[in-house]
Amino acid sequence: MQTTVQPAQMRNKTVTKIDANPLLSKNAGECRSLRVAAYCRVSTDSDEQLESYEAQVSYYTDLIAKNPEWQLAGIYADEGITGTTTYKRENFQRLMRDCNHGKVDLIVTKSVARFARNTVDSLSYVRKLKAKGVGIFFEEQALDTRKENTEMFLGIYSVMAQAESENISANVRWGIQQRMKSGTFKFRYNIIGYVKGASGEPEIEPDGAAVIQKIYGMYLDGLSLDQIKIHLEAEGIPTAKGKLIWSKNIILGILTNERYTGDMLLQKTFTENCITKKVVKNRGEMAKYLITNNHPAIIDKETFKLVQMEMSRRNSKRKIADKTITQQGKYSGKYALSEILICGECGSAYRRRQWKICGKTVPVWRCLNRVEHGTKYCQAESIVESKLHTAICRGLSKAIESRDEVMNLIFSNLSYAVTGDDNILDAYAIESKIKETQNDIDDMIMMSMRTDGDTERFENAIKKLSDRICALREQLDLAKKQLSASDMVKGEIDRMKEALSRLDVTFSEYDDVTVRRLVECIRVMKGKRIVIILKGGLKIEEAIE
Repeated sequence: MQTTVQPAQMRNKTVTKIDANPLLSKNAGECRSLRVAAYCRVSTDSDEQLESYEAQVSYYTDLIAKNPEWQLAGIYADEGITGTTTYKRENFQRLMRDCNHGKVDLIVTKSVARFARNTVDSLSYVRKLKAKGVGIFFEEQALDTRKENTEMFLGIYSVMAQAESENISANVRWGIQQRMKSGTFKFRYNIIGYVKGASGEPEIEPDGAAVIQKIYGMYLDGLSLDQIKIHLEAEGIPTAKGKLIWSKNIILGILTNERYTGDMLLQKTFTENCITKKVVKNRGEMAKYLITNNHPAIIDKETFKLVQMEMSRRNSKRKIADKTITQQGKYSGKYALSEILICGECGSAYRRRQWKICGKTVPVWRCLNRVEHGTKYCQAESIVESKLHTAICRGLSKAIESRDEVMNLIFSNLSYAVTGDDNILDAYAIESKIKETQNDIDDMIMMSMRTDGDTERFENAIKKLSDRICALREQLDLAKKQLSASDMVKGEIDRMKEALSRLDVTFSEYDDVTVRRLVECIRVMKGKRIVIILKGGLKIEEAIE
């Protein structure tokens, strides 16, 4: 079967126009008023900028009201918020939600920089809004995203805005760095214990200072962060923000804050970049600046160092002795004896347990090595807590009866441990020797450059001098550690003096705080005996009856 195709000139082709629905056309604005929203922002919360913010709100309210084809959909404004990221701008996000819900047809804003200083954010939001039928009019650049071929110009302006933000950020960082170097950095009054004085300089606030000293004292008395938290909340002491609920992190921040010693360590954190605004801890990526004696101290430096040492001790897991296979475990501030009661047979720690004796629950102390691994590793006896406390009280009473003699012995032993004539090295003398040796190396290098031949002799000489510098640097490190230890021992001596001076002649009632202050360790020996070793080395032996 053949099909006959008619030539085009023989067909009657017709075209019929179907008119558009005016309510659905892009010119729908001609049929109804455009719902117009304005977005404005200032980057800081200074008085000058806030006046600008108020002026922007007033300007856009009048602008939209004067246009008969516009209907006010709202004024969305963020004050004191950075423009580099949009997620932190609450009202900006609210505007985006209203656009998604069809409440806005057009957004009017001053400039690309006011809308976003991040190129990615700027283009992303423009495209999303355009897909929803929402346009943006940037007054300063006379850009209307409803028109064709505006994205290219928008991209250029967005890049320029981001570059401007990066330049401003760099200038701000430079200014901060200069203030740090000159020691003129502003003191932040966001901590307990300090107020701004009439001179503009920090002054100690007595009530707050007493709280800080109390926290440091409780920590050195052996209390854990949880226990300190309970004490502060029980006494109704508010935090720096006025809250009555404390956290361990707040207490830890107080115990590690060098500002309480009168010093300021600057740039402990830094902002990675002006786009993400992520603040990270400075672990050496950038320089730090230590300003000493910047303001009055609430905590002396010796006490501060003691706290840091105690913190390191608590955080470290260690074995009591080489023989033990049981780790001591995390620090517990509940019982002083958990830290100092040691098995004389295997060197492991003793731990508190509950036993049933004659139908009654009685606390006892047992060698952890024996508890976990049995008599194969240790055969140390368990001790009833009440009898142990009694023996410790008898031993400390003996020390208190002759407190002057004991104090002199303890303090002389402690002092000699770090201040003996042969123990403290002259750090300044060592540093001078290092400089002299370095100068000798420089001279030797210059001589080798001026002399032809015999390079081996110069190389050997330089190597000997370099080895000497390495040895001197080791001595210098040791000297600095000893000097630091000396300061801390002085602080410990003062604490022991205070503890002994407050005690009665007879230590009749067991007290965890006093035991922590005076006792280095207690060894449980065979034959139900204990050896109490006081700080400074004095030993007192007592029977457990």
